[in-house]
Parts: sequence; structure tokens; C-alpha cells
Amino acid sequence: MTSLEHALTALQQALDAPRRHSVWRWLVKQRVSALEAALSGELTRDSGSGLAAREQSLERERAVLLRRLAELGAQVLDAPDVEQVRNGLCRLIGDVERHRQRLNDLVYDSVSMELGGSE
Repeated sequence: MTSLEHALTALQQALDAPRRHSVWRWLVKQRVSALEAALSGELTRDSGSGLAAREQSLERERAVLLRRLAELGAQVLDAPDVEQVRNGLCRLIGDVERHRQRLNDLVYDSVSMELGGSE
């Protein structure tokens, strides 16, 4: 399991925990920070190939996801409506999952191009 996958799983578990205590807010805030660090540390390789446009698109997408994470992370401790922040984070987890899948697809395609692929 990669650090990004681990951070996604940990945040999802924190969001699913009971929201009765202020400890929940701190736990979610820590998990948001861990996801932010994992997403920031994600590297796309600069292959200089025909996949460069997809790589740049993934970089832009990652920047948008990081901005959203920062905004929602700032709201976790102070927002009066915890459920609204929780729903926003759940949607963000889905978006990060799709981003991770597109990144994996890019890696797969670059390897298949290097090996000659089936085309």
C-alpha cells in the first residue's frame, strides 16, 4: 500500500468514526494533513513522451486537490456544521481516488509504450 492509499484509508476511517467529541475534529485534521503530505509527495515522471499532456493535466488536478484539502482542513476545527465539512471531505476522497487511478493508468501506459505495447 502506498502512502497515498494509506492516507486515504486513514482519513476515511476517521470520517466514519462517531462525531460526538472534539477529539474527532483533531483526528480528522491530522488525517487531512497526512493526506496533504502524501499527495504533495506524489511524483509524476517527466517522460518527455506523448504522455506529457496527461502528465501536465494530472499536475494541475493535483494542485486543485491540494487547494481543496487546505480549505477543508482549515474548516475541520472551526466549522459549526461538522456534517458539511465531513461531506466535503468524503467527496474529496472520491476525487483523490480517481486522481490516483488516473496516475496509475498513466504509469501503466508509459510502461507499455516503453515495452512496445500491443498496438
